[in-house]
Parts: sequence; C-alpha cells; structure tokens
Amino acid sequence: MKRTKVLILLHAESEGPGTLGAFLEARAAQVETLRLFDGDRIRLEPEELAAAVSMGGPMNVYEEDRYPFLREETDFLRRAAHGGLPVLGICLGAQMIAKACGAPVRKSPEKEVGWFDVILTRPGRSDPLFSGLPETFGVLQWHEDMFEVPQGGRLLASAARCPHQAFRYRNAYGLQFHVEVTREMVSGWFADREDGPGILEEFDRRERDLAALAGRIYANFWSLVASR
Repeated sequence: MKRTKVLILLHAESEGPGTLGAFLEARAAQVETLRLFDGDRIRLEPEELAAAVSMGGPMNVYEEDRYPFLREETDFLRRAAHGGLPVLGICLGAQMIAKACGAPVRKSPEKEVGWFDVILTRPGRSDPLFSGLPETFGVLQWHEDMFEVPQGGRLLASAARCPHQAFRYRNAYGLQFHVEVTREMVSGWFADREDGPGILEEFDRRERDLAALAGRIYANFWSLVASR
C-alpha cells in the first residue's frame, strides 16, 4: 500500500506550516503535525511516511541542552535523509537536515532579516524542485546562521549576504528562506521590530508573486513524493 502520511515538525508556535499546510490540505494529504516544543515525540519511522517537513524556529541547531527535542529530531532526520525519504526543511529545518547529514551549521557572513533575492546555481536551475521558476527570485529571510552543504549534496541557490540558500541531499531539501508565510505570520513575527511595518508592506506588494513561487515549489516537491 502506498504511504500517504506527511509528518510536519514544529519548533515554535508562531512558525507553523502556513501556505504549505493549506497546499497539503487541498491535496487531502494525511498530515500529522508534531509540536516538538510542547513535548510531542517522534514515534513514526521514516519507512511509515510519504514525506516529512521540518519548519523554522528561533533556536539554533546546536542548542540541544536547552532544547532536548533537537537531538531526537536530528536522529530522525538522519535516518529519513539517508533512507531517501522526501524531506523538506525551511530555515531552521534546513539547518537541521544539514546537521543530520553531517554538515556544520555556522554563523552566516551576514544576518538576513527582510526581503532578499536568491539566485539558483547551475544544479539548482536543473533540479526538479525549482522547475518552472526564474533564476532569481525574492523571498523573506530571518536568520543569522547558515548551513554548509552535506558531503554528496548539491548547493541549489545562493545569495550575496548568505551564499548557502538551498541544498539537496538525496531526496532531502533545505531552504534557508521562507516561502510558507502568510500575512498573519509576517505581522506577528515583526510586530515588535522597527522595520516591521515596512516588511509587512513589502509582503503586501509581493503576496501574489510569493504565492505563485511557493505553490510551484510545493507542487514540485509533491511530484517527488507522489512518484515514489
């Protein structure tokens, strides 16, 4: 029987699946969402799943003493990625996949907060996850760390301030940037920042383009899931 369950791993209340959740719901995916920060445990094995998604969060991958659930997640993602399960990581989730696959996570050359362009590399332009996308596109960023690409993986996207923006390792993908955000999410994230109003105004200008970009990435990832 073909596996249909998608596991979503949450690290913080405010960093839910957003538009990715709506995409999966529209396709009647069997989604199980775990609030790791609230004590949920990962009890499913990669072999029981169609895909897994690791979302963003305010912590760093190396803060395992403060956030013990990161150890369990690292072990799960290692087994998932090495086993060829389709996995998608966003921001912290991308860094978690990189760490699980043996790559270090370090401070980015520059912290990124706000809207920035990312550029697909040569492998990125030919990778199915980014099929149908322009070579350069704008995305929302909020991070100070940066993943290295796991040995055997490929760098798929780069940027001036943070050169490692997306990678692939087997069927696992990491995106340093956010495409899943809704207006409500952006408003909440940046409510207490001086630059918050400007970031939200920029979201309003970009919302249609961001929705198209995210939808294409989701559909491409879902095609990978469906093909297994």
